[in-house]
Amino acid sequence: MTGTWRHLPASARAIAVTATAAVAAAQARDAQAYDEAVADLAVDERSGLVLGTVVRLLLEESHPDGLAGDDIRQVLARCVQDATRWRRDVDPHVVLVLLAGALGVYDPEADDAPPDASALARHAPLLVADLLAVTGAPLDDYLAAAFAEIERTERHD
Repeated sequence: MTGTWRHLPASARAIAVTATAAVAAAQARDAQAYDEAVADLAVDERSGLVLGTVVRLLLEESHPDGLAGDDIRQVLARCVQDATRWRRDVDPHVVLVLLAGALGVYDPEADDAPPDASALARHAPLLVADLLAVTGAPLDDYLAAAFAEIERTERHD
């Protein structure tokens, strides 16, 4: 996967820049930079769509034969355990919602306490950073692929 998102409209580039900063902060375990970046992510509701698509692409890449329940549990446990080493506010339920949402199996109507956009924005970069550590690929490639996929979907709708 190779590509760039730098040619996109300003609103899409802003999401990519902020997501990149948040994921880089998660990878560096820089709490201050992370808090600043995720606050900006929560402002733009489309950032959830972009990061959700990135998560799905990363899951597909790291599990080419498909995902089983054990795979999801492993991703969830690994992400939460690693993130709690430097973040006290990690909520396993929110990470699970992100995973289920990326896979298209999350129903917020059936959730007694669905996470708000702010909680999702605080957790999505943690999950992306965790999955990037598994694939070893750069985030830019996944962002470019996510934007291309979103654009294709919007053109066909």
